Amino acid sequence: MLKHDPNPLYVANPQRYENLDYRRCGKSGLRLPPLALGLWQNFGAVDSLHNAKNMLHSAFDLGITHFDLANNYGPPFGSAESTFGQVMATSFKPYRDELLISSKAGYDMWGGPYGIGGSRKYLLSSCDQSLKRTGLEYFDIFYSHCMDPETPLEETMQALDYIVRSGRALYVGISNYSPEQTSKAIAILKDLGTPLLIHQPRYNMFDRWIEDGLCDVLLEEGVGSIVFSPLAQGFLTDKYLSGIPQGSRASRSEQIYLNAEHITQEKIAKVQKLNEIAKLRGQSLAQMALAWVLHNPAVTSSIIGASKVSQIEDCVKALDNLEFSQDELSQIRKIIE
Repeated sequence: MLKHDPNPLYVANPQRYENLDYRRCGKSGLRLPPLALGLWQNFGAVDSLHNAKNMLHSAFDLGITHFDLANNYGPPFGSAESTFGQVMATSFKPYRDELLISSKAGYDMWGGPYGIGGSRKYLLSSCDQSLKRTGLEYFDIFYSHCMDPETPLEETMQALDYIVRSGRALYVGISNYSPEQTSKAIAILKDLGTPLLIHQPRYNMFDRWIEDGLCDVLLEEGVGSIVFSPLAQGFLTDKYLSGIPQGSRASRSEQIYLNAEHITQEKIAKVQKLNEIAKLRGQSLAQMALAWVLHNPAVTSSIIGASKVSQIEDCVKALDNLEFSQDELSQIRKIIE
């Protein structure tokens, strides 16, 4: 019995670029895969490193080059970046120039007045910590994770500009900013000479706030977007077609973003109707939900989460059918509005 893998180095699938259509991000020269893998959950210190490594390898083998992190992803905070750093050192290092790695700062990370917000002190300190945890020399994209009403927007944008000029990141982005805040951020960064590359908002069939102004701003200004929670924390999958299954995310009272209070009979009925349309399209509900967000012309890419390799593979199959007929769009609109 072999005690050691005779070939411990990871070798990526040589056909990984053959099946995905990489999309230009706004007016930039950067192209993004239509799907990115987010490390918000299931990549922390409490999770299996072996499973995390398998998911990262499988995603890249399928052509997913973009991996989305944040300083407080885990749990505990910072551990998702540390997990990625271990995989980077043992597997991905030869492929660094083929990877697009992003991180963020804005929400709470450490105690005291300098561990949260949009100040120059917090963003730079957090970026440096994230680089150490991941073992990277730079991030491809670094985000202001949220608008800080107590910090002048100019200070936050100046910090992002400095992060690029100091070599800590190649591009900058913002997340969870309103249309008005986004317009101001774009103008400030344009004046500083570091254009805003991308916005990362929440978007799915049941949360369409970006359609009320933000999409117009992004299209008019030539800024890309990558949306998170396209499956509404798993609600837009076949998991909840008959209610709340035991052990599911919604059955756990500690969950903030999806719990039993969010899963009403009215919403379950809508999910069931959406599932019927997905069947006629030859897709799972999750695949159709991903195709739907990617159909929005203001959306460049979408972040998926996963707890196992098969979920990533299932999401990638959504890319086989991204087109919608006008009749399908009309039916979906009637259900979700």
